[in-house]
Amino acid sequence: MHALYSTQQRPPTRLGPTVGLRRLACVGDSITFGHGLRDESGDYSYPAVLARLLGPSWQVRNFGVSGTTLLRRGDHPYIRTEAYSAALAFNPDTVVIKLGTNDSKRPRPGATDAPDNWRHKADYADDYRALIAAFRAANPAVTVFACLPVPAYPGNWGIDDTTIREEIAPLVRSVATDTGATIIDLYTALSGHPECFPDTVHPDATGAALIANSVHQHVDACQQHAT
Repeated sequence: MHALYSTQQRPPTRLGPTVGLRRLACVGDSITFGHGLRDESGDYSYPAVLARLLGPSWQVRNFGVSGTTLLRRGDHPYIRTEAYSAALAFNPDTVVIKLGTNDSKRPRPGATDAPDNWRHKADYADDYRALIAAFRAANPAVTVFACLPVPAYPGNWGIDDTTIREEIAPLVRSVATDTGATIIDLYTALSGHPECFPDTVHPDATGAALIANSVHQHVDACQQHAT
């Protein structure tokens, strides 16, 4: 079963000790979870790489859940997962939101049984604002990063790159402007790298490292500005 369809949830990955550290929550779908990148040989998901880049003063936790949508009326809404509740309870100082890939799903040739998530596109901006508001209710001082989804090459399982690029990314930008969140443009960061997406949707270890590097640059710049 491919991860973007999986309803399996695993406990969020705890990366490092918990006392006296800045807390960063990675919220997202299977690309955050690390589809194909977590096994007995190691964890090469982007949150794991990010934790190593940020160093020992940060506690980074992976709250990714495969198959989830930002849309509340999608086929597997993130807000109805145990990981969402755990992410709020974690009370992060920083949250990195990377959702949208599964929201682009709709039936199409080769994926006629895909859920039609994007028929609810009118809800996307409001649902995103509500997600950000929930983290700010948990911690009014939280720093929010809103990621543009990575490209698909061109997609699979009903996921569509054109929808991601032309419809979802502009909505994320608009929500970030409205809410004061900071954009991380992962679409551009991973553009031109189809070799990093062996199944056209999930990045390999090299792609995950590119995501981690981009997120690290933005988090580090924010910390430098704060000091």
